[in-house]
Amino acid sequence: MTTTRRAAFLTLGCKVNQYETDAMEELLEAQGYRIVDFRDEADVYIVNTCSVTNMADRKSRQMIHRARKRNPGAVVVAAGCYVQVDSQKLKEKHEADILVGNNCKKDIASILEEYFVSHPEKDPDGPSAAETRLVDIAADRDYEELSISRVSGHTRAYLKIQDGCNQFCSYCIIPYARGRIRSRRPEEVIAEVERLAAAGYKEIVLTGIHVSSYGLDWKKMQYDDMENLAENQPGPRDKKEWLLIDLIEALQQVEGICRIRLSSLEPRIITEDFVDRLVKCDKVCPHFHLSLQSGCDATLKRMNRKYTTKEYEEALTLLRDRYDNPALTTDVIAGFVGETEEEFEETFAYLERINLYEMHIFKYSIREGTRAQKMSGHLPDQVKTERAARLLAMTAAHKAAYEETFIGREMEVLLEEEVEIDGKKYWQGHTRNYLTIAVETGEKSETYYENAIIYVKITGHNRGILTGNKI
Repeated sequence: MTTTRRAAFLTLGCKVNQYETDAMEELLEAQGYRIVDFRDEADVYIVNTCSVTNMADRKSRQMIHRARKRNPGAVVVAAGCYVQVDSQKLKEKHEADILVGNNCKKDIASILEEYFVSHPEKDPDGPSAAETRLVDIAADRDYEELSISRVSGHTRAYLKIQDGCNQFCSYCIIPYARGRIRSRRPEEVIAEVERLAAAGYKEIVLTGIHVSSYGLDWKKMQYDDMENLAENQPGPRDKKEWLLIDLIEALQQVEGICRIRLSSLEPRIITEDFVDRLVKCDKVCPHFHLSLQSGCDATLKRMNRKYTTKEYEEALTLLRDRYDNPALTTDVIAGFVGETEEEFEETFAYLERINLYEMHIFKYSIREGTRAQKMSGHLPDQVKTERAARLLAMTAAHKAAYEETFIGREMEVLLEEEVEIDGKKYWQGHTRNYLTIAVETGEKSETYYENAIIYVKITGHNRGILTGNKI
């Protein structure tokens, strides 16, 4: 390249998308691009889209339009999940110059260079037809090799280890956007964690579309076969056959990494063998997000969730038996299709009883292209709003009660940023079980810094945040 082109990224959706954006930024930087803020004028705008809901689709289109408006002469790239599931609608908008689907993001640099060669003159009125790079994501079985060496603006590093999902929940479009499960080779994961440790990161978060399925594609298995898997016992195996617990045990050995955090897990992965091996990995944080969605078995069945409330509760019991007061969190959908008042009350009572630290509450949102869209019994928005409000009030109470159990205790905190509360300076960070802690610095603020691990005695609450003093 003879000139330095400016590239701006905007990421919508999940942590997997953010990881892939970080990787694309590094790919373009290696080719001489200068990464600028999306609000600034750029030569290339790349919107990494989301398609988890109809609202996410709309937001993706709005951001593509905003990029086009910001600099009509720029090359606008739409990438990711929305492109994968509805590229035709984007073509009809005539606002994106290039459409890049999933499993094609690794080629972003060459895609752009080919475009610049074939389009020496840019039409400021927009493309007559967008150039498209898509694969048949349902048939593609290759994991897209993307990697990062640093994460801008974050203390912890999110690490993508897996892509795709075979679950086909009735409300979810993601298997159609991301394809079937594909796992990253363990040697690639380990090498990247070693690079991140060398760059100074102390905490990594293992993430993916369905992390619990890591390694199952190599065995050509469905998740339902896990409990019958003879190899799910301790002992060395070829790296090509590793499952999630094998990978965690290997990452436990990487020097410089102090914390390993797991993103959302499938409840059925929480077996006695899995947890017995997990507790031996002392870098693993006692913070487990087990997706639930409903506390009623009839509703779970309509959602095509492949566990029962009894199995979910057994997983919680295993974790609580092996860990000291772990942080257990979940997702819940309020007002799913056909959810009766009795079913909601069953969910409410169940959630009250299992008493999780925190619940992420979502009102059911129709997603075109899913089985749930075609089901009968969609509820009025007011009903969904009222049910969500009741669940939100419950989770606020549970969260406060859980946090108060730690007042007076000494805890390890990874500092992340400096904040001001009631006119006083604090350094804020998270404990291993993901409690947010604000540490008053007083006149010694220079002794605190980002990415430091300190020990703090928890003294109280301030505006919903635990506060404490450095020991």
